[in-house]
Amino acid sequence: MIKTLAREIKQYKKASILTPIFVTIEVILEIIIPFLMAKIIDLGVEKGDMSMVLLYGGLMLAASFISLYAGFKSGKYSAYASSGFAANLRLAMFKNIQTYAFENIDKYSTAGLVTRMTTDVTNVQNAYQMIIRICFRAPIMLVSAMIMAFTINGELSMVFLFAVIFLGIILFSVVKITFKIFDAAFKKYDNLNASVQENVTGIRTVKAYVREDYETSRFKKASKDIYDIFMKAEKRLLINSPAMQFTMYSCIILLSYIGAQMIVVDNLTTGELMSLFTYTSNILMSLMMISMVFVMITMSIASMRRIAEVLEEKPTIVSPQNAIKSVDDGSVVFEHVSFEYTKDQEMATLDDINFKIESGMMVGIIGPTGSGKSSLAALISRLYDVTDGKVLVGGKDVKEYDLDALRDAVSVVLQNNVLFSGTIADNLRWGNENATMDEIIEASKAAQADSFVQTFEKGYDTYIEQGGTNVSGGQRQRLCIARALLKKPKVLILDDSTSAVDTKTDALIRKAFREKIPNTTKIIIAQRISSIEDADMIIVMDKGKIHGIGTNDELLKNDSIYQEIYNIQKKGGNLGE
Repeated sequence: MIKTLAREIKQYKKASILTPIFVTIEVILEIIIPFLMAKIIDLGVEKGDMSMVLLYGGLMLAASFISLYAGFKSGKYSAYASSGFAANLRLAMFKNIQTYAFENIDKYSTAGLVTRMTTDVTNVQNAYQMIIRICFRAPIMLVSAMIMAFTINGELSMVFLFAVIFLGIILFSVVKITFKIFDAAFKKYDNLNASVQENVTGIRTVKAYVREDYETSRFKKASKDIYDIFMKAEKRLLINSPAMQFTMYSCIILLSYIGAQMIVVDNLTTGELMSLFTYTSNILMSLMMISMVFVMITMSIASMRRIAEVLEEKPTIVSPQNAIKSVDDGSVVFEHVSFEYTKDQEMATLDDINFKIESGMMVGIIGPTGSGKSSLAALISRLYDVTDGKVLVGGKDVKEYDLDALRDAVSVVLQNNVLFSGTIADNLRWGNENATMDEIIEASKAAQADSFVQTFEKGYDTYIEQGGTNVSGGQRQRLCIARALLKKPKVLILDDSTSAVDTKTDALIRKAFREKIPNTTKIIIAQRISSIEDADMIIVMDKGKIHGIGTNDELLKNDSIYQEIYNIQKKGGNLGE
């Protein structure tokens, strides 16, 4: 875990090293200042020697300014290093997430990933800043102040030793208790972010069903859970402050009492006693800083582990060595293909699938919900890998292709059509970033999108809100189809991607496919018979298996599932018959 995170320090190593160097200079000078102050009192003030006052006063002034400068530089470098480290962590996580296969993505919730890239990274950033600054400052100051105190008077300095042991035991006990609490706390953030994400994404549904009060109470509960768990931790951390105050005042009282007696018998000077008071503050403040570091590190360990999980997650699907860089044609072959999302599922999602699609064919896939239609399509572009068997595209096993080359050749319009914030033209250029305006218009016409885009005041420069919320479902589907066409794929897969358009527009889209992209293999997954009845081949799926293959006329004669769907949709058949 530590190695994984440490790799992201990168260009901030220099700042990370300079910070403790300047901290060390700052602390050493701070420790010297009380010693110089004692000299001013003992050699200057008490003896009436102004030259000693000026000498040691000048040294104190110089030490103060240098210490101030070193403190400024350590603060600057620690902020620079910790902020840069956090930026690298976020970028590294984001880049690694982009390499994930669907199988990897399935392990994490969206809200969980957001929490890791925001709250968890912030915790690690704060902890790292404390580590390179306070983690060096506190021990150095503690040890240096103890050495100076024992140098001045070993007998009196035993007070500090007992104080350190007493306070150390309390701090260790508190940190040990709060560790488990903070570990559980950050898991609650996932629930909070999930509540926010679902509510904002589905705000129209929330309002349509008048569920604002319910969603507010759900968010309030998630927020209250975090409040309660942090209050539980804070109540235990409250012990730190009274324990510190008790120890500090006890030390001052003991030093005053014992020190006064030593001054009377000339075993201690007034200046030395004054410097011991300063070292008391330094020692106890060092212990307080150490406790703060422990608390922050305790809070951040859970965050570190969650970030490391994302960074160490290896994509389950990668391009092979010496990968094939181009797809010859749009032929698709399934040879005894079986597929399972997880090893422990009772029944395979796909079981012994066999079929062959010639390049340029239009193929329809239909079947009941959950029959495996979308899973089958996902295997063609290798969004998932088969459990058994082989999928061939262009005559080659999909596992032999470079992933980018394969997915450029196999364009998929998924069930959940997503548009991103930006202009319509920007969204369409996801299919081809170098597409000209003529190419964009041509693809939009084929997808029956140009007609409605032209009704917008700004046309293709019309701004699309995040998620495409300012266009209708049918418009969003047509824009996504146009985007896929711009890739000029060898295989085009529409996964129920015309469900929101009327049957006339659906027919026009299919007509454009035959005329504009005759050599592209078209695979249309649909719920409507009308969307696939003119296909060259129709595959009927049921419970992860192929129930029938043939043309519309052939399946009407010999496939019971297809006959049932046809009768219901075309003739208004009764489901109960």
